[in-house]
Amino acid sequence: MCAKPQVGAAVSIAPEVSVIVPHYRDLRALDRCLQLIEGQSFPRNDFEIVVADNGTPERAELEALVRGRGRLVFVGDRGAGPARNGGAAVARGRILAFTDSDCQPEPGWLAAGVSALAHYDFVGGHVKVLVADPKQLTATESFERVFAFDFKTYITRKGFTGAGNLFCPRSVFERVGGFRAGVSEDVDWSRRARALGYRLGYEPRAIVGHPARRSWEELTGKWRRVNRETYHLSAAKFGGNVLWLLRTCLLPASAVAHSPRVLLSRELDGSAQRLAALCVLYRIRLWRFRDSLRVLATRGSN
Repeated sequence: MCAKPQVGAAVSIAPEVSVIVPHYRDLRALDRCLQLIEGQSFPRNDFEIVVADNGTPERAELEALVRGRGRLVFVGDRGAGPARNGGAAVARGRILAFTDSDCQPEPGWLAAGVSALAHYDFVGGHVKVLVADPKQLTATESFERVFAFDFKTYITRKGFTGAGNLFCPRSVFERVGGFRAGVSEDVDWSRRARALGYRLGYEPRAIVGHPARRSWEELTGKWRRVNRETYHLSAAKFGGNVLWLLRTCLLPASAVAHSPRVLLSRELDGSAQRLAALCVLYRIRLWRFRDSLRVLATRGSN
């Protein structure tokens, strides 16, 4: 990893919290994210912002955008996980708060997440799915409004939190170690933390917004990456390939089991949006079934 910090918006003493934002070539979203972080209800002198960039070509524009708001660190190893690690390496806060450059934290996000650490060892918050016009959703947006970024389920039922809304003391992060590349990094990190005895909690008031994926291509692009990263975690276990095959075979039937979520969702308005979401639900579960078999055939034989 190559990490060269550029100092900006310096705080005279070490801050209580370091907000770490990985970024690559999305200056408009980063600008909005930084505006919202600066507008937090948490006292501004008590936190710093660290932008960990993964090699954005528009370097002059990036430096100008971050200058006066936070510190900028350049991380040579590609991927959001290595970028977060690079940000954590130069962070000065006792507490680390992670969000992503395309996220939009609500004003009470930081205060709520930090407060929750009084009860848990690491914490994940709530993620709202953002759309441009709730009355005019694409089919993919309708699906995402129901199923995307369900951090409550991730945390309370599956035992992990996404790294786009994560709080932990620096001491916990250092003992667990950084995010690993090539796997589902947030799942892997959360599992390693819990294996060490650290307690994970859900804080619904620590809210960030994240834009919904709008197209089928964006949705399959996400699942193509997730399938491969998740397979690496599964294959590392005893009997991992067998478990992967069993899980894959259940995917088509899972669409039936999840259909009531669409029909009863308060995030959708009218039968047209519900029908569109159902179509994407069945289509994506069949796509994931075929793609998961391809992953097993190509990687399981290696």
